[in-house]
Parts: sequence; C-alpha cells; structure tokens
Amino acid sequence: MRFLLHVGRAYPARTLLTLLALVVAGLVQAVSLSALLPVLSVATNPGRVAGATDDSVLVNVLKHGGIEPTLSLLLTLLVAGMMTKGVLVLFAKRHVGYTVAQIATDLRMRLLRSLVEARWNYFLHQPVGTLTNAMATEPKRASSAYLNGTRSIALTIETLVYVAVALTVSWHATLIALAVGMILMLSFGRLVRAARKAGRRQTKRMKSLVRLMTDTLQSVKAFKAMGLTDRAIAVLEKETGRLNKAMRREVFSTEAVSALYEPMIVTLVAVGLYFALTELALPLANILVLVVLLVRVLASLGKVQSSHQKMAVAESAYWSLLETIQNAERAHELAGDGRIPVFKHSIALDRVSFYFGPKQILKDLSLVLPAGSFTTLIGASGAGKTTIVDLITGLLQPTDGQILIDRASLEDFSLEAWRGMIGYVPQEVLLLHDTVLHNVTLGDPAFDQADAERALRAAEAWDFVAAMPEGLNTIVGERGGTLSGGQRQRLCIARALVRRPRLLILDEATSALDPHSEAAICDTLAALRGQMTILAVSHQMRLASIADRVLRLQDGVVVATVAEGPASVTPGIGEAESATGI
Repeated sequence: MRFLLHVGRAYPARTLLTLLALVVAGLVQAVSLSALLPVLSVATNPGRVAGATDDSVLVNVLKHGGIEPTLSLLLTLLVAGMMTKGVLVLFAKRHVGYTVAQIATDLRMRLLRSLVEARWNYFLHQPVGTLTNAMATEPKRASSAYLNGTRSIALTIETLVYVAVALTVSWHATLIALAVGMILMLSFGRLVRAARKAGRRQTKRMKSLVRLMTDTLQSVKAFKAMGLTDRAIAVLEKETGRLNKAMRREVFSTEAVSALYEPMIVTLVAVGLYFALTELALPLANILVLVVLLVRVLASLGKVQSSHQKMAVAESAYWSLLETIQNAERAHELAGDGRIPVFKHSIALDRVSFYFGPKQILKDLSLVLPAGSFTTLIGASGAGKTTIVDLITGLLQPTDGQILIDRASLEDFSLEAWRGMIGYVPQEVLLLHDTVLHNVTLGDPAFDQADAERALRAAEAWDFVAAMPEGLNTIVGERGGTLSGGQRQRLCIARALVRRPRLLILDEATSALDPHSEAAICDTLAALRGQMTILAVSHQMRLASIADRVLRLQDGVVVATVAEGPASVTPGIGEAESATGI
C-alpha cells in the first residue's frame, strides 16, 4: 500500500480519474446485478410476474419511483449496466496503461537527468553495470508493480460490489463466505511475504549480475587473450544461479496461491450450497444468484491477493531505483549559477591542493596558462596531470586554493557557461555507432553540415571523410571500429572544435597512437596554435616539442618548465603572473 500511495502522490490527477472511474463502474455494476434476482425469479417460476415480491432492492427502488419493473426493463438494465461498466473499466484501464508507460519513462528520465547533473566524484564510485541495470530493467519492473497494484484496487472494488449485492440476497451466507475468504487470504499471507522477499533478492542479484556482465564484456579481449574465459563464465554462472534461486522462490510463491485457491473455492461453494438448501431454505432463484455472487467474491479475493503478490515482487525495483535517483540527486552539481566568463587573459591555479580520499594529489600548486598559449603537462602516472584538467573544467573542486579565470574565482562563474567554452578530447576514443556527422555534432541542432565540415577541416580529417562512401553520412561502426586509430582521434578533435572553443584540452589524446598517427595529430595541433588556448596532457615528448612551454609535474608540484626553465615554479599567483608576463 505504501508503494501505491507514493506513486499516487506523484500522479494525483491520473490516479484520481482511475479510482473515480472504477468506483462509478462498481456502482453501475451493482445496479445491474440487482436486476439479476428478479429476472431469475421469473425464469425459475414462469407463472410469476417480475417484481411481484419486494425481495429486490432494485425492484423496490423502481416501484418507489413509480416505474413498473417489467421483465424487459430489468433485462435492459442488466445489459446496459454491464456495458456501461465495461466502458468505464476500459477508460480506467486506459489511464492505468498510460500511467504505467509514463512511470517507466519518467523514472528513466529522472535517473538520467540526476546522473548527468551529479558531481564527477559521484561517478567515480558508481559501477557502470549497476547504473545500466537501473536504467534498463528496474523502471519496467516498477511500472509493472503499479499495474498490478491498480488491478488489486479494481478487483477490491469489484469484490465489494459483489458483497453488497449478495448481502441483499442473504446476509447470513454472505458474511460467512466473506469470513472464510478473509481467512483464506490471511492463510496465504505467508506466501505473499515470501514473494516480496524473493523480489528483493531478485533486485539485488540482478544488479550484481549486470554489474559483473558489464565488467566482463569490457574485459573480454583480455580474458580471451589469456585463456581466462572459463573463469569469467564461472563467476557469472555463480551469480546467475543465485538469481535463478530467487526467481524459483518467487514463482513457487505466486503459483501456489493460484493452484490452491481454486479447489478451496469449489469446496466452500459446495458446502455453502448444501447449507443454503438444507438450513436456510432459500428459493432456488436466490440460491442461484447467491452462488454466482459468492463464487465471484471468493474468486475476486483470490485475484486481489495474486495481484498484490505480483506487486510485492516487483515493487522492490521501484524502491531500489528511487534510492539510486535520490543518491544521485543528493550529489547534484550546481553548474548554472554565476556570471558568464569571458576568458581574455589567463587560467590560473592559485596555491591549489587536492586530496583524493586520504591521498594528496596536488600540493600548494600555482601555475598560469596564458590565453592563446599552447601548454603541455608531462610527468609520470599519478603526478596530478589529469587532476589539473578536472579542476580547470570544474569536474573537481580544490581542497585548498582556487581556480582563477581572468583573476576571478571559477566559483563566481556559471560552470555550464564555462564548459561551453571548452573543447575536450579524452584519451579513450568515444565514438557512437552512428554517422560521422552525428559523431561530430552529437545531434546538436545548432550545428549543421557546414559546421561539421569546418571542424573536420580544422582537425585535418576532411580528406578521409570526403573519401568515404557516404561522406558525412557514413556509419563509423561500434566505437568507430571501421576507422584507424588516428582517424578516430581526428574525429574526436573535430567534435571538440565544432563548438569553436576558447580552450582546447587534450588528455593523453595521442598515447594510444602509433608514431605516424601521433605525428599527424601533432601537426594538426600545431596548426591550431594561436587560434585558441591549448592544454595537452601527455607522456609523449612529441607533443612537448610543439608546445609554447612544457610543465613537468612530480608528486603534485611543478618541478621544471622544460621550455623556460624553473621560473614558472612559483609560490603564489601574483608571482606566477609576473613570471609569465601576464
């Protein structure tokens, strides 16, 4: 019930319309079923006139209103009521169907938005497989929980209608049947609890399995090369077995209710029929109506429990997904506030220190990147090169010190606007299984084919793109598999250049290239010198050879400026600006 209340508050209008339609449908059905008794009375006693007795609520209401309860009128009310009820239920189910689809869509979009807007530090601690599972499977299970929850509500309303009409026929038999039905539901409550527990285990095991599957597929080349595929499969088989065990428990709990409930209903109906014939001495028409109604009551109670059980199994996915979303929302990054930067003079790190957990990465570091310059950061792995890039882009915040844009703190500017001035080329080539045009523009409607061609020419990639069978509309394959390493990297550079960035950042962008491709990329970057500020992070000395200056990092500090000597290793920002002539 907590789940349905939570979702109902999220979709109040749809929920209210659905419940209203179901309640009205129930009332119409009650009126329709009330016509059943006098109709059967005439059918079982041909000489009898419809409405001759006052044992029907509907007949009494019609008589009180001055309407003669004829057989044709009663049959008309019976048919019209059932048809109206069907239309109302269809209306309710349509809204339920729309809501089910909307829940899955909204959950996926809310998750995606919260992840994209979260701080970079949050991503560093999130397994990709867990987020993939949250996006792919949990919204569907959550929406199915809502579907089964609304079914249980609809069936509950239907059950109450049957009970209300049955009470007008024989309140003794109805109360007895209702009590027995409730006892049956309580007796099966243990199975519902077992199903809910199995559902939680399914959610947990599925998250673990998808995480392991993602990690395995990302490393499948290494596993195959070293002959470790059997070991990888063994790990996945173990987790799959745990998921299978949870699914078996759920299936048993669910099917046990379906299998046992029907024979119990038949037994109870037989006992009740015997009791009605021998003890209550009810007319045959009353007994027939009572049997129909009480069978419906008991069957509906079983369906209510079955739907509730299915909801209990699936709702764990909703709570798991909601927890993932809320964790990401708590890590929300404020990137849109502040002034719009201009970036005319310099980017500077002023006495910046940075800790990653207990480990210090940067130590009271100060340096300046003049606007329009080409700077290369070199140093061993772990020296802090990528950390500097992440600080400049605002992905990370300094533990101490500050990042300055034209002598003003980056915290005073809109991060969104600042990042809009940056072109970023990562070490890992990230190309989509799409056209060259889409990979360059990323589908941004602000850029057209002319913009893509301009960027490709600037990245010296236009010649090989123009030679492709379909030019800009050529599919590059999964992760750019149809292209060489150098071609893939040039497309990534073109993607960064299409936005006309003020700052171009290359983070180990040539480390995976062969010497010929690396030399070609360096020629491209050399041609861009002076058109924008370029910051390159590299282990390779070739990038250093084309830079205006080269800063060597070691243990979180600049130990030397290769091109200019140690003058740039400065204790404070004022001295750093003097040293660089800014």
